[in-house]
Amino acid sequence: MRILGIDPGIATIGFGLVEAERGQARMVTYGAVTTPAGLPLSRRLYQIDRDMEELIGKLRPDVMAVEELFFNTNLTTGIAVAHGRGVILCAAERCGVPLYEYTPGQVKLAVTGYGKAEKRQVMDMTKRLLHLRAVPRPDDAADALALALCHARSFTSRLPKNGDVKETI
Repeated sequence: MRILGIDPGIATIGFGLVEAERGQARMVTYGAVTTPAGLPLSRRLYQIDRDMEELIGKLRPDVMAVEELFFNTNLTTGIAVAHGRGVILCAAERCGVPLYEYTPGQVKLAVTGYGKAEKRQVMDMTKRLLHLRAVPRPDDAADALALALCHARSFTSRLPKNGDVKETI
């Protein structure tokens, strides 16, 4: 399964493509899509849309894993990121790529085994799990690879989905 992880943003959108099979994951490529700071928001969103469609067409993922938004202290930045995330979700839908969304806590838990791990711990485990020589740069790309790993580990889990627990006596 080819999983495209996306770390949404407005200035920098991290991406990471992982191939996962039988519990093993391998990094294919990673990087970032950027938009110039001086452009109006509408132009930046249009560019993100075009770039995402091109990236999806080039990488041909089976699924996409996108980070859910987490608003910290800067609400203004969060709103801009939300605009970019919306465009990314639309591009995935238009390209017919199934979409899965994960919270930062879910990513941390899947990659490190601890839902409140620090960012550097997630980056180090991403490097180790994908057998990389160094932590991917920029940070947005490393985050995107962690999202792809999260999906690889969650999707292949034998745990029941959506509370489908059946008791046996």
